[in-house]
Formats: sequence, C-alpha cells, structure tokens
Amino acid sequence: MQNNPSFSDQFSGYTGKLILGLLILILCLPVCADSKIYQWQDAKGSEHFSDRFNPDAKIVNIKSGYGFYSVKTVYDGDTIELENGKKIRFLGINTPEIQHRDKPAEAGGEEAKAWLLGKLKNTKVRLEFDIEKTDKYGRILAYLFTEKKEHINLSLVKAGLATVSIYPPNLRYVNELVAAGNAAEQAKSGIWQRPEYAAIPVGSLTESVHHGWTRLAGKVVSIRNTSKSVYLVFSSQFEARIERQWLSLFPDVNEYVGKTVEVRGWLSKNRKQFSVLIRHPSALRQIDSR
Repeated sequence: MQNNPSFSDQFSGYTGKLILGLLILILCLPVCADSKIYQWQDAKGSEHFSDRFNPDAKIVNIKSGYGFYSVKTVYDGDTIELENGKKIRFLGINTPEIQHRDKPAEAGGEEAKAWLLGKLKNTKVRLEFDIEKTDKYGRILAYLFTEKKEHINLSLVKAGLATVSIYPPNLRYVNELVAAGNAAEQAKSGIWQRPEYAAIPVGSLTESVHHGWTRLAGKVVSIRNTSKSVYLVFSSQFEARIERQWLSLFPDVNEYVGKTVEVRGWLSKNRKQFSVLIRHPSALRQIDSR
C-alpha cells in the first residue's frame, strides 16, 4: 500500500451505493436541518429525487455539520483525509487524476492538488452532507467549507480546476456548481484552455481514445429503450445511457433526436461499442437546433 505523507509534509514538498433509508448518520458532528430536496414515489413504487418542486413530493431535510476538523492528508484535488482518520470525497465535482501506482497523471491533476494544499494550509474545515453519506469505497461524501466560509467544492469549479459531476440524489448545490462550471468554461479558466479537454467528435472514436472523463459531440440519430435505461444513440459505435430512475430530472429525451449534442462523462467500452453513463442533464449540452 502506498504511504501518504502528512498534510504538512505534502505542503512543504510543494512550492507553491444509493442509501435510500434517508437516515442521517452522525459523523461525530452536531447537526441541524437547513436544505431542501424533493422526494416522491411513482405508481410503481420507485423512489425519485429532484431539486425542483413536484406536487406529489415531500421535502427531505438535509443536515449539516458545524464542527471543524484539521486536515491530515491531501490525496488529490477532490479527496482528503481528516486528522480523525475519516477519508472525504468531495461531492458534485471531479478533478483530474494525479499519477498513482500504474495510472498516469491527467492534465491539470497536479495543479488542482497544489491549489487545494494552499487553500487548506493553516485552516480547519467543516463538512456538509447530502442524501448519500458514503460511496462504494467507504469514503464520506461531503461539501467542504473552510473557517472563512469558503465552499471548496465550488471554488475548485470556479477556478477551472474541477469539472461538475452530479450524482443524483445528491442535488444540494447543483445550481451553484453548474453555473460556476459554465462560467469557468466560458472564461477558459484552468483545464478549459487545455487541448486535452476539447470535445471529441463521435466519429473520431478509436481504440486508443482516452478511457476516462471526456467530452464527445455528435448527432443523436435515435432513442433506444430497455427496462432499466434509455439510450441516446449517436452511431453504431457510441451511445449515451440514462438510467430510468433519474429520467424525471431530464427534459423529454426524444427532443434530442436529430440534434447535435455534447456528452460529458466517463467513457467505457464493451466489445466494439463505446458508451457514457449520464446521471444528470448537466452532462448533456445541445450544440445546435438543426
């Protein structure tokens, strides 16, 4: 196992599964309710969540922590460890990977880590939670705030050091994050000035294409339905998949047919076909209306 240096050592080295039981886990923090997300069931009994009002919905109260913690380790731009040993993964965002074991570094990864090291030097942090409290790796999912009330997740997006990555039902700061991401991209801040983050035409997909977070653009030619998912079909080589449980967050997907659309997410490959799982409408951008 890789040994990680302490936070102070790191800084000196730099110059410069869905948990639907809505039970609020107490992570050694005093908490109080202060946020709204809407939850309802459809006729089949399936659970739905949204940040938009639904007449059949009830309000889910999200509870926030008000204790402050010291940071022990910064692993990369979106993952830290607290002095109490809790490993924290930032919600709503994704920063490029740094070199780790046999995985090469992604463009902008070291910059995001260095920025975070600088921000967290000589300060403590507070956590705010959402619907899901942990990820499949056992890490705590949270929005991070400094003693000066700076929202670190949001600041990383504003600086162009992180992409917006919404995983429903965690929708607490979706509007702020999406707006910040759009502004950073328009200003060509951070990673948005790098050629590695330019959109790739669907027709240019090859075996050697980067199999990570990417942007793909092409025309949606049809919609394919299965019992669990809806697929936007771009070609025989590429589809974008939307799970039915989150379909209520999207506009009518049939409106995408015939339109040129950009898809953002993690590219995967099964046999001879590429696909991207789309969890939130912010990962789809209509380029034109023709």
